[in-house]
Amino acid sequence: MSQLPQPAQLTVCPACREPLDPADNYCGGCGADLSAPWADGPARARQPHPAGGGTPGNGRAAPPGLPAQSAHDAHSGAGRRCAACRSGMIDNDGYCEHCGHAQPRERDHMEHETAGVAAVSDRGLRHHRNEDAYAVSTTALPDGTTAVTAVVCDGVSSASRPDEASAAASAGALAAIEEALARGVPPREAIHQAILTAAGQVSSLAGPGHQPREHSHYQQENAPACTIVSAVVIGDLLTIGWVGDSRAYWVPDDRSTQPARLTEDDSWAAQMVAAGLLSEAEAYADERAHAITGWLGADAYEVEPHTAAYHPDRPGVVVVCTDGLWNYAETAEQMAAVVPADARAHPLRSARHLVDYAIAGGGHDNVTVAVLPFPARAEGAAKA
Repeated sequence: MSQLPQPAQLTVCPACREPLDPADNYCGGCGADLSAPWADGPARARQPHPAGGGTPGNGRAAPPGLPAQSAHDAHSGAGRRCAACRSGMIDNDGYCEHCGHAQPRERDHMEHETAGVAAVSDRGLRHHRNEDAYAVSTTALPDGTTAVTAVVCDGVSSASRPDEASAAASAGALAAIEEALARGVPPREAIHQAILTAAGQVSSLAGPGHQPREHSHYQQENAPACTIVSAVVIGDLLTIGWVGDSRAYWVPDDRSTQPARLTEDDSWAAQMVAAGLLSEAEAYADERAHAITGWLGADAYEVEPHTAAYHPDRPGVVVVCTDGLWNYAETAEQMAAVVPADARAHPLRSARHLVDYAIAGGGHDNVTVAVLPFPARAEGAAKA
């Protein structure tokens, strides 16, 4: 029996001729899906997104400090020609009218870096869309100091339009933090108020008079919802705020010293451990472990932001992330073990590495991580 010919590896994008790396799943130039059955070249088996593949999409510039993203589930690209077959046109749902292939979406993979912070977000391998969002900035304050801010949000998948919730919360919280800090509001108060502002913006997505609506015997159609975690570095002060189960970690440069988890989850497991009813191992082994007890959205109970302030006495990095990452590195020691040793000098490369680590571990969820070097870099203090 004759041996079947092996598919050739794509070396350039069939759509725009951009050079490709072996691990590329999307073209960094035009965002074309390289796993598509191309008309003039072989199909490729699906692989995880490359660490530095850029943001798939239409190449629109993002607002300062924010990743390129749309308010809708995904930028549909309606009116564009299909990146797969290059003959059909894209409909309003983002699919080719000729071959039916889904087009790359802006939020499938996003990256952003300023002088003091870098963030990366990826859809992962199991979800059909990215429901995480982030917003980052480095700004000069009126007193001449520099404020570095990162906000990371995770849309609640069981609620409606979780991607819109996370986008609204991250953008709203960042703007509110920057505005408050510019007025001289202390960071802890600024974060507290910003989370409440973000909660209001997420709640408004449900529309007036929203009530959870049952659409099956056991399920309700819940309002848009998300978790939030934020970090602000000003001088030697690190301030954290959160609601839900997105986390922040402290990882010192000197790995012989102790790393730390800076947040406590609003979750069923955390409540069981705090109440002394279960050990941490028992609680997190339960199928209810990750059920959150705090979130932003119209169906939330009274939102109670958690805040904390720290004065680290040595250089390191702050890792702000969704559970798409920490599910694969849960304890502070596990997180420190996977953060690159040169993370403070190369935050974007480190954020990419952490996202790749989660994807290599299974990529069961969307993955978003921001890395903030501490102390903050003085250069490039103007808003990115």
